[in-house]
Amino acid sequence: MLDKRMTATEIVASLQDGMTIGIGGWGPRRKPMALVREILRSPLKDLTIVAYGGADVGMLCAAGKVKKLVFAFVSLDAIPLEPWFRKARESGSIAVLELDEGMLQWGLKAAAFGLPFLPTRVGLGTDLAELGELKYVQSPYPDGETLIAMPALKLDVALLHVSRSDWRGNVQLLGPDIYYDEWFARAAERTFVSCEELVDRMEDHYPDDVRFSPFERSFVNGVIEMKGGAHPSSMPPAYGWDMKAFRAYADAAKDPGDWAQVAERFVGADEHAYIASVGGMDSVAKLPMPVF
Repeated sequence: MLDKRMTATEIVASLQDGMTIGIGGWGPRRKPMALVREILRSPLKDLTIVAYGGADVGMLCAAGKVKKLVFAFVSLDAIPLEPWFRKARESGSIAVLELDEGMLQWGLKAAAFGLPFLPTRVGLGTDLAELGELKYVQSPYPDGETLIAMPALKLDVALLHVSRSDWRGNVQLLGPDIYYDEWFARAAERTFVSCEELVDRMEDHYPDDVRFSPFERSFVNGVIEMKGGAHPSSMPPAYGWDMKAFRAYADAAKDPGDWAQVAERFVGADEHAYIASVGGMDSVAKLPMPVF
């Protein structure tokens, strides 16, 4: 069977300028930050990013990698508006398509189903459809209801961080909420996955956990083990978010907020150097889970 193990350098080298990249996770939770940092170390540019954004979006915007952003929010939760994204948005340096959370989900599902759009009530009564130049459709049935036609959000690539994977691309996502990672994978031409644990054959190591596999391995093109790969976002049940790191990151965005002066601090020369700079995996593993 196909061995899908790759290095981070190989994954990013397979990407191209101008691609549409979907990033899984949700705000400061379960983000594939190690893969995002690898993009930040690369010359990639002019990207269209589709995300329920957190520091992934903020860093890519700050580094000038983003041409267009398709988003429902960009937040660090305790820091409601991601500060580096805010600077890019206010300066007008990026094009945007702002959507409701449900509209973005529906766009991913339309792409996953191979449909040009899906009808939805989500967004009716708001300015989102007009601002996004979205179209309306009328139900062909007796109800005649007018609905928003949410266009498919087709992705060239999806990036995800998962709990476990094997070398064939069988993934498992643990924790109470896996958000819409499944639909990012299904909406993409190719999906690359980083994981906390890479095993030989999932059925040999975790035969009782098949319920934690939300999509088939056929949707996965490459995998890499990157322990702590979601830091500073959370990765339940392995570790919580690093709010101290998020606050330092947010403080660095205050005027003059020059990303070039702080990028090395938040990205690192490589992933080993980055994890070492935050105290190593022992420190990451001790980060407490947020309580809501």
